[in-house]
Amino acid sequence: MIVVRNLVKTIRNGAHQVEIIRDISFDVPARQFVAIMGPSGSGKSTLLGLLAGLDWPTAGSIVLDGVEITGLKEDEMAVLRGRKLGFVFQSYHLIPTLTALENVMLPMEMLGDQLDGAMSRAEYLIESVGLVDRSDHYPAQLSGGEQQRVALARAFIMKPAILFADEPTGNLDSANGAHVLDLLLRLNKDEGTTLIMVTHDQSLSSHADRRIMLRDGRIVEDIV
Repeated sequence: MIVVRNLVKTIRNGAHQVEIIRDISFDVPARQFVAIMGPSGSGKSTLLGLLAGLDWPTAGSIVLDGVEITGLKEDEMAVLRGRKLGFVFQSYHLIPTLTALENVMLPMEMLGDQLDGAMSRAEYLIESVGLVDRSDHYPAQLSGGEQQRVALARAFIMKPAILFADEPTGNLDSANGAHVLDLLLRLNKDEGTTLIMVTHDQSLSSHADRRIMLRDGRIVEDIV
């Protein structure tokens, strides 16, 4: 599902080049749940952004579900993100003027060609995350845990081949964090989605099929 070869990311800091990702290579099979871990500054969020096509590498290649993304134009990458990739972040990024159900439907509505199934799919996902009685509420009327569950349902609306999650429980208390993790695991299993999650939380990573540990932009451990 994901093939990474000799990935490098450098940035310029004044007169110097700083290498954030240093010659990383690995493969991820379909349906695997991978936790990317490492200390602050290790490059884990940068790696996730590269894998998701939100940033471009300096060198190397990334193949997502058979598509080499490093050669895509931005509009081509946007189409791929819309159809094959899902995203969950610490910040929920919900549209404040849309209800929970409308927020979940939004990705399908933006593509247009699948609008007929948007309502039923969104209702199924709202039920899956336990928010049927909150579906007509706006983000400001929802707790942080509820907003993250809406964001999670929205991430699965297009049945993504790959879901990228960057510290998805970082802004939640332990009870809500555990609930969101349970939902991620269940939706990952039910939907057959490959899950790539950046986390510093050992309790979260213990549920992963595989843990990739970064330090100074390199993979120092890869535990299956």
